[in-house]
Amino acid sequence: MTERAVPFHCPYCGDEDLRPSEEETSRGAGAAWECRACSRAFRLKFLGLLSPGAAGSAPPPSPSSPSPSPSSSSFPSAVPSASDGGTP
Repeated sequence: MTERAVPFHCPYCGDEDLRPSEEETSRGAGAAWECRACSRAFRLKFLGLLSPGAAGSAPPPSPSSPSPSPSSSSFPSAVPSASDGGTP
């Protein structure tokens, strides 16, 4: 596996004009990339693998915070689609 993960889209503007940064990075710090469209720089770092069954599950709500009721939300929940990497 390579040290440098290659992003295909800028996480801020979605543009594809990305270049590796000339910035020196230490091993394990993550690869630095520059977006030429929005002039932002960002890093990518592999954090690890999820345990089986953890993908798509949300963390449980904390007991001190009230859980929002479905009727109180003015926005519908986002449903992953094939265009954003989710399954349709």
